[in-house]
Amino acid sequence: MSSKKPLFRVQFISNGDRYELYVREVSQGSMFGFVEIGDFVWDTHTSLVLDPSHEKLKSEFADVTHTYIPMHSVLRIDEVKKQGSAKISELSDKVAAFPSPIYTPKN
Repeated sequence: MSSKKPLFRVQFISNGDRYELYVREVSQGSMFGFVEIGDFVWDTHTSLVLDPSHEKLKSEFADVTHTYIPMHSVLRIDEVKKQGSAKISELSDKVAAFPSPIYTPKN
């Protein structure tokens, strides 16, 4: 049995964009309806070419140890063997938010 923690690729929707992060911790979390992720894994760039979305993610989650994502915003969670690059990309027309909110305000 390997002593190394598993690596997860988490894809979710936030502010109309698709986020893709690599983390070592994923759990249901203590707040109902949320997925908790933590122990973020970032690329160590060895070249001069930097991905601006990766750098934006790094700064956005710089002081974060754990974050809670609403369950309905999660697109998928994969356990992976190899780390890729964290990124933010535009949401394509093929991705729909599901399910819709249970409670809607009355006018």
